[in-house]
Amino acid sequence: MAKLYINETNKLSHINPEIYGHFSEHLGRCIYEGLYVGENSDIPNTNGMRNDVVAALKEMQIPLLRWPGGCFADEYHWKDGIGPKETRKKMINTHWGGVVEDNSFGTHEFFELCEQLGCKTYINGNVGSGTVQEMSEWVEYMTFDGVSPMADLRKKNGHENPWKIDYFGVGNENWGCGGNMTPEYYANLYRRFQTYVRHYNNAEPIKKVCGGPNVADYFWTEGVLETCFAPPHPDFAHGYMDGLSLHYYVHPEGWDIKGSATEFDDKVWYKTLAKAKYIEELIERHGAIMDQYDPEKKIGMIVDEWGCWFTVEPGTNPGFLYQQNTMRDALVAGISLDIFNKHSDRVKMACIAQMVNVLQSVILTEGPKMILTPTYHVFHMYKHHQDADLVESSIDGTKIIGREEEWQVPNLSESVSVSADGTINITLSNLSIEEDTEMEIAFAECQPRKITAAIVTNEMHAYNTFEEPEKVKEEVFDDYTVENGVVKFTIPKCSVMSLRVK
Repeated sequence: MAKLYINETNKLSHINPEIYGHFSEHLGRCIYEGLYVGENSDIPNTNGMRNDVVAALKEMQIPLLRWPGGCFADEYHWKDGIGPKETRKKMINTHWGGVVEDNSFGTHEFFELCEQLGCKTYINGNVGSGTVQEMSEWVEYMTFDGVSPMADLRKKNGHENPWKIDYFGVGNENWGCGGNMTPEYYANLYRRFQTYVRHYNNAEPIKKVCGGPNVADYFWTEGVLETCFAPPHPDFAHGYMDGLSLHYYVHPEGWDIKGSATEFDDKVWYKTLAKAKYIEELIERHGAIMDQYDPEKKIGMIVDEWGCWFTVEPGTNPGFLYQQNTMRDALVAGISLDIFNKHSDRVKMACIAQMVNVLQSVILTEGPKMILTPTYHVFHMYKHHQDADLVESSIDGTKIIGREEEWQVPNLSESVSVSADGTINITLSNLSIEEDTEMEIAFAECQPRKITAAIVTNEMHAYNTFEEPEKVKEEVFDDYTVENGVVKFTIPKCSVMSLRVK
């Protein structure tokens, strides 16, 4: 028996909707075929965007979308992607698959997609191979409402009014594919480039994201913050930034081997989940460095690339990073989102990589067909945490499980929030592939009157295919009782649950 204790009266921090953000890069079939098929496609679309994919993402309540990369961002020159499509420049996507990029999806198309989705925008600028002028002119093109060369060019290209940029990333992975820079060198470039990401028209300021570390590179975090904070400017008390990024991928068999997305044994199952849990240590240790410069936590930690990265599916282009999505991915999603919720005092955004047809995607497409992955269903269940307040919670009676001591994990993961209307949102995962767990949930004051619960559960290797699209799906869970204000039920092995209590 495990007991989840919830003190719904003790609110700890606010869960930004952006924690449930997504990432779309010009990589494989993420954008082309996945999100965008063009206005002349036989696949039903609105202004080129797939109607089925847009509807599914809206139902999942996507809050934010990051674009155009990723590594692609630091070789992307935005003027190649505007104007009549027949005259746009073609290029070779040297990072991802060596295929032709025709730039038919560019700035106008991105904002069209975000308007259809009703989500916030996160643009990544080019520091690695771009110039300050190029970045400055792009921001002007997108956001200036007046007379200027770039605003006039936007109007000439068919969009009279400016768009809103919510977040702007100044470069991407500049420790690696974005230029192989040192932290001090990048930080000085960041200080320079961000100066020209201007706030026009007295609009709400663009939140600027500084390129942070890869995994456990604490040297990078320290070097970037030291350079960006010294000497402090009275108008930029927070190091010229609103957020510092962090990238972390789960590779169960290591970076070079990675491992199959669908074929794995019990040991690899637990190793994967243990590596997913490792992101909590990264958040805490990088957060401790950030605390030295920003003790009030005004700078957000932006985990804008996270998720499982496995070996590509057999027979697919290795540069397209197409992989299947099993119950193992669902558990990784549940673990990760619980951790982000519990650290929402510092983590202000997270973007799973990537949205469609790439890495741990929530949607897979094949021509006109579309399927929802187990990860999609977890995001759908967790959407109620968005814009809610994290509250105090803890589990008594967890077990440590796993085949090898180095890769052991607790059998349960959870996080709890309270929405503005007072609804208590509980998410709970059973990481075991062997044992169901009897649960009790006790509240500080709440006397449950209405409970709505859902579950995603199956055998650990289970996944959806275009032939069997609903093998893994979200289902109603009603096998619970309420006695004296305590909710009692059994959470099945290998499952992710959501309970909404009023």
